[in-house]
Amino acid sequence: MKKVRVPVTNFSYGEVSPSLYSRTDSAVYVASAQRIENFFLRGEGGVIKRAGLRAIHRHDTFTVDPAKTMQSRLLPFIFSDDERYVVSLEHQKVKVFFIDPLVGNLTLVSTLTQDINSTTLKFSDSFLHEYTFAQAGDVMFICHPTFIPQQLVRQGLGSFQVEPFVFDVKSDLTKIYQPYYAFHRQGTTLSASATTGNGVTITTSDPYFATNGDHDNIVLRYHDSEIEITSVQSTTSATANILDELTIHLGANAFTSTQGLADVEVGLVNHGYKIGDAITISHAGTLGGIPNAHINGNRTVTEIITDDKFIFGAQSNANASEVGGGTPKITSKAATSSWSEQSYSALRGFPSAVTFHQNRLVFAGSLSQPDSIWFSSSGKYYNFDVGTARNDQSIHVTASVGEINQIRHLVSNRDLQVFTATSEMYVPSFANQPLTPTNTQVQRQTPFGCDFVRPQALDGATMFVQKGGAIVREYIFTDSEAAYIAPPVSLISSHLIKTPIEMNTMYGAMSRSESYVFLVNYGGTLSVFNSNRGEKRAGWTEFTSQGNFVSTVTIDDRVFANVLYDKGNGNKKIALCEFDETYNLDVSTVYSGTNGVFNTTGFYSDGAVLSVVNGNNYIGEFTVANNQIDVSAISPTLSQAEIGLKFDVTLTTNPLDVATQNGPITGTNRRLGSVVVDFNNTLSATVNGSNLVLRNVTDDLSNQLTPLTGKKEFRLMGYSRDPQVTITQNAPLPLQVNGIVTELSFK
Repeated sequence: MKKVRVPVTNFSYGEVSPSLYSRTDSAVYVASAQRIENFFLRGEGGVIKRAGLRAIHRHDTFTVDPAKTMQSRLLPFIFSDDERYVVSLEHQKVKVFFIDPLVGNLTLVSTLTQDINSTTLKFSDSFLHEYTFAQAGDVMFICHPTFIPQQLVRQGLGSFQVEPFVFDVKSDLTKIYQPYYAFHRQGTTLSASATTGNGVTITTSDPYFATNGDHDNIVLRYHDSEIEITSVQSTTSATANILDELTIHLGANAFTSTQGLADVEVGLVNHGYKIGDAITISHAGTLGGIPNAHINGNRTVTEIITDDKFIFGAQSNANASEVGGGTPKITSKAATSSWSEQSYSALRGFPSAVTFHQNRLVFAGSLSQPDSIWFSSSGKYYNFDVGTARNDQSIHVTASVGEINQIRHLVSNRDLQVFTATSEMYVPSFANQPLTPTNTQVQRQTPFGCDFVRPQALDGATMFVQKGGAIVREYIFTDSEAAYIAPPVSLISSHLIKTPIEMNTMYGAMSRSESYVFLVNYGGTLSVFNSNRGEKRAGWTEFTSQGNFVSTVTIDDRVFANVLYDKGNGNKKIALCEFDETYNLDVSTVYSGTNGVFNTTGFYSDGAVLSVVNGNNYIGEFTVANNQIDVSAISPTLSQAEIGLKFDVTLTTNPLDVATQNGPITGTNRRLGSVVVDFNNTLSATVNGSNLVLRNVTDDLSNQLTPLTGKKEFRLMGYSRDPQVTITQNAPLPLQVNGIVTELSFK
């Protein structure tokens, strides 16, 4: 009988897919495990049991519907170093919890059900998992295609309100600084019955207006002037108010004269006029010897040169050919094809993505313009008027790559990263200049498509869930290719990716230096990813609970989670909890009682089966009766204990293998003789069914257990073709495994 010692020194690659169980030849095999449940991967290679979930608040304002993807979504609101908040988005409701900067407690400080206009909040639990958000200062912008962007505004330390996004307006109320788009068919013209006033009739050459009221209060832009529709009479006719005179402001020197002729050539992009249209010229200067009085006034279009040039007749001939005319205006109600409609409305949809980039607020991806991106003016987050394309003015760009791409997410990273339903793109940044209307472009990079899960930055890359929810990828720029690539990061653990609905990043939280990503799966599990790019190692583990994880949020070094759990006798509730290393149980609280009897009213009621922990000692599992947990039969003097739900921990190695002179011993019968486990600060562990013993018969049982740090040997028996080490727990207490050394016997 041959014996060999097989070390399992680290688990850096995490829990691997069953498809890899025979890859004994790979480096991944010897640094991974078959099952890692409720453990964090440590940067040093070992694993540590996750923290318990301290119960903070029970969401009682809605009836739990397990069929809903998400009924309460947690968002971070960070105003300053000492003013942090956890926001709970719910159906037509927002709750805001303040984090006390001194003691860390969460306090519910604001519950909102209406916006500042006394309108019911737009948020719906049918779409909570699809919402995108971005925050600047005391304002958080929340977006979805079904409503105008909503603003959660901090007014004071514990005061918040919800406001609909409102674009800046010109001081005389004649112009709204919002984006516009030509939704009409090419060549369709718009004319008006007057150039000013209310109750003006506007007419289109082709059917355009919705007759069901959807066009009411919609603003159209006629060249430079804005028209607000008040009612629709037919698909080609509507009544409207003209906010200002129908005037076109031409640029400097837009006129050209011809010596000996009264013809004045006008340069106006996409003017839309035809011969015979009446126009009124004003503010023109002298041109080619023609007095300005002979240019200004009522004029008629006499010739169409191109779509961008036309001619009208002045009252006298020019004595020179000249380019000039000052900065004139044209007033006209004539039919023109140069008109557009506001981009955002209930009819056209609203932005689905939002972020801040280079001091601009950026929206993207409405229902009618799915591949459009709108940048605000620099430093003016409510001004989206493109104006004359000055460097600081708004930018409107379309991802025209040959197909329509529904933009779902924007991420401000190295560049502005654009994630669509069919591909990944980016807007390049420049080292020596900001983005401007003239240098902004969208470049397509990878062809995978992004799900509704909000991407997250981690370890120099941006992680995103591929469309369909089966693969997680990282979007990262490579100097070797001078382009972005999107390799999969879940390939070796694909079984843990189960229709994700939310993703959050934890940077060195909960007293450890590692960074992690929490991926909330639709079924209620958490897939937890750890990356160490410097060592080219990354791995996944899975967090489970007796309840279901619904939503997570990270704020600084703290991680909060909404957990769906059984309050007792099948009564489902959702609780806001925090991962807390001083707690061993889920949805748990430290209760005070008398003589071993504790009242659990609040989070639990009759029928709930709960575990009880006192310091380093596990008291046992009990059932709530008469709203009480009674442990007096075991601990008659106990007056304080942590009470909550026990969660399982499992660490199962890959089948232990070794290469001999005759090749690997894979599949042969072999015996696992002994296992030496290197523990750190551990109070409970079971190795292949053999319990870790921390007490001697002579110990005083009234004293607290002392944690074990060091190596412990377990003697095992039995043969197997796939010998494995499985570490679990009987008692919900701390557990950390640094590594394992096994003794393997074979013929």
